[in-house]
Amino acid sequence: MAMFDDVRHRWRSAPPAVRDFGPAVVMLAVALLLPLVSSTAEGAILPKATLVFCAVYALFSMGLNIVVGYAGLLDLGYVAFFLFGAYVAAWLMSDFWYTKNLHFLDTALPSIAGIHISFWLVMIVAALVAALAGVIIGAPTLRLKSDYLALVTLGFGEILPEVFRNGDNIGGANLTNGTRGIGPLDAIGNGFLKPLTLGKLPTKVRPIDLDAKYYIILIFCVLFVFASIKLRGGKLGRAWLAIREDELAASLMGVPLMRTKLWSYAIGAAAGGLAGTFYATTVGIVNVDTFTFLFSIIILCSVILGGMGNVWGAILGGVVITWFNYTGLKYVGDKVGVNLTSWNFAFFGTILVLMMLFRPQGLIPAARQKQVQELEKKLDTIEVEVQVEARPA
Repeated sequence: MAMFDDVRHRWRSAPPAVRDFGPAVVMLAVALLLPLVSSTAEGAILPKATLVFCAVYALFSMGLNIVVGYAGLLDLGYVAFFLFGAYVAAWLMSDFWYTKNLHFLDTALPSIAGIHISFWLVMIVAALVAALAGVIIGAPTLRLKSDYLALVTLGFGEILPEVFRNGDNIGGANLTNGTRGIGPLDAIGNGFLKPLTLGKLPTKVRPIDLDAKYYIILIFCVLFVFASIKLRGGKLGRAWLAIREDELAASLMGVPLMRTKLWSYAIGAAAGGLAGTFYATTVGIVNVDTFTFLFSIIILCSVILGGMGNVWGAILGGVVITWFNYTGLKYVGDKVGVNLTSWNFAFFGTILVLMMLFRPQGLIPAARQKQVQELEKKLDTIEVEVQVEARPA
């Protein structure tokens, strides 16, 4: 125990750069090695396809962690930003606009009609579109608080998928292809990255190139981890934390509430747009039936399970829940000879109940949460000691 306390003291006294990016180095090393232990074999404990989706959902979770974990804004309509990112990819990387023929640094054949733009440029456009959508949605809603904000964001999360579901006939124009979906989407081109990866990354990522897809989404995850850590320690991040702890006190200290909240929505939405675009290119087709309320709940639970306000907790929560949904239950069920996949939400709910009862701060709680808990324990101890001393002899 003394050794553990000494290690913890040394860690807390380490320079901020070490505390912030030390775990990042370890986690990046683990992430880079995961494809070596994953497999394409049927019944594997870590299939390569699941590994790709784990990285995608980790990026989703980090985006929502900005909104919920940092700024303390309960968002139940996060699926809307996933939707915008996916449809931007569908519009700019397929033959949906068959009356046009625009190609720019893409992997599609020149003879294929439609708009075909490089995946890397589409990711930038999707992030900007999703961020703009976050500002537009947040401007009229962020004046509300707590339950009212959650209900309004839930409303937006339900309205927008219905708009896209019926978008195949808006004034006689087909904008979304309705429930038929849009696809197939172009492959990812990586010609400019190939020299940087010593030729390991293929020039054109095919559906079977799962390792290449994983490393590409890992690039965006690393960038967003760096951005999350820098934002948390900066002026904007401290303003978010102040709003989360006490909005009235933050406003009295001069924090511009509306502008600060809109920044959290825009940055979180940008991450959702990036992940939505990559998800669309991974599955190869965009269908509005994917964008359900359940998606927002799963991502929110990932943040809560991992630890709100902690970027590492958001990543862990997204990875655990994704593996649980895509592979874990089926793998365990095959081992015990029982079909557990039909009980997935029962197990999922049970885990959440147990977490709330025994570890409500999440698997990896934020440093501030730890400090609050330690302070509460000290205050409880002092209160007990005072009560004992005050007792009559």
